[in-house]
Amino acid sequence: MRFSRVATALCLASLMVGVVAAQRGGGQRGGGAGAPAAPGAAAPPMRLMTNAFIDGGAIPPKFTQAGDQVSPQLAWADAPAATQSFVLHMHDMEGARNKTSEDQLHWLVWNIPATTRGLPEGVPKGDLKDGSHQTSASGDGVYRGPGAPATGPYHHYVFELFALDTKIDVAANPGDPFDTRAKVLAAMQGHVLGKAVYLGFFRRPQ
Repeated sequence: MRFSRVATALCLASLMVGVVAAQRGGGQRGGGAGAPAAPGAAAPPMRLMTNAFIDGGAIPPKFTQAGDQVSPQLAWADAPAATQSFVLHMHDMEGARNKTSEDQLHWLVWNIPATTRGLPEGVPKGDLKDGSHQTSASGDGVYRGPGAPATGPYHHYVFELFALDTKIDVAANPGDPFDTRAKVLAAMQGHVLGKAVYLGFFRRPQ
């Protein structure tokens, strides 16, 4: 009987020691003092915006070949901190050029300065004052508006903005804007810090 009482007392003492140890931070699963710190919040993704039309909506004729064919206003936010330049690429996803997988090039602007947070409506022709360059299937230094025929389906026109950790050392090829695009896209590889996309639809009025 005395042995049983001694064993019970020892068992209770052992349990008390374990409780005290846990209260002092011995158990980390519960998030006590010894638990690792929670990781910091992820940076917000880069965003591309315009006041010309809603994302996924119809592009007004003003910005197309059926209208004035001026470039739409664009703005962006939350670019990665290490950004050194931006590249803007607008293309028609339904286009199939020369029986290849290459689509139609409507606008390519590269070496946009890292401090830039948008482009105004109606960007003028030629190289821009900030040192960036532009080209399209219509020729070097110009914006090409959407022009899907009225007899077919709506086309998807995608605006892609890339944040890069470098500037692109590519000169425009005035005789072949598609060659320029291929070289710019190739030079971007391994330097893309972030990307934002905006989508518009268009076909010519009946």
